[in-house]
Amino acid sequence: MIRLSLDCKATVNLGEFARGGQTRGDHRASDHDFSTDEKYIPCGMVDEDSGQLYLVFGRSYKTSDFIVDTLQEWWTDLPPEQQQQTQSIQLKIDNGPESSGVRTQFLKRMVAFADEIGKPIHLLDYPPYHSKYNPIERCWGILEKHWNGAKLIDALTMLLWAWSMTWKGLRPIVKLNLKVYQKGITLTKKAMRPIERRLERNPLLPKWDILIRPI
Repeated sequence: MIRLSLDCKATVNLGEFARGGQTRGDHRASDHDFSTDEKYIPCGMVDEDSGQLYLVFGRSYKTSDFIVDTLQEWWTDLPPEQQQQTQSIQLKIDNGPESSGVRTQFLKRMVAFADEIGKPIHLLDYPPYHSKYNPIERCWGILEKHWNGAKLIDALTMLLWAWSMTWKGLRPIVKLNLKVYQKGITLTKKAMRPIERRLERNPLLPKWDILIRPI
């Protein structure tokens, strides 16, 4: 079993911004953090056993599709032998609106993903206000400390700073996602019925503990 922890971080604004901390180098940042048109949403996933961190910076929106696409790309990047040896995937996620146990588009995509890879997926949602216990949150803290004070003036600088951090002695795998995502995609109750039949909900924690078996 592969144990993963996944979550998205706050939007990163690119430009001549101070970002707190001590400014890196002998240059100065803007004295006010004005708005910017270039923003990225980091989606991170860490393998709790190997310590390998996987970071994808999205140019569009934080959506269910962005999250599942990140998971799919992670799986595609695994060596074939590791894919074959994997018996199941346990995914710890924040109880956010894009990945909760009632988000229809997220659940639809996760069922399709389980069928695609032929592996059971166990979704474990943290209850509200407890996401700080999700292991990926510690990775975000290290990244923020690592690049604090750096001027992330463009996407390449952002990616290089993210790549240069380490987590448990390993450099993260860092990627850029320029796909444009549509917000607010939902399924009707009728469309959701066959999806719901695929979800094995824990009767004690039906929204936070869900098993999906492939067909």
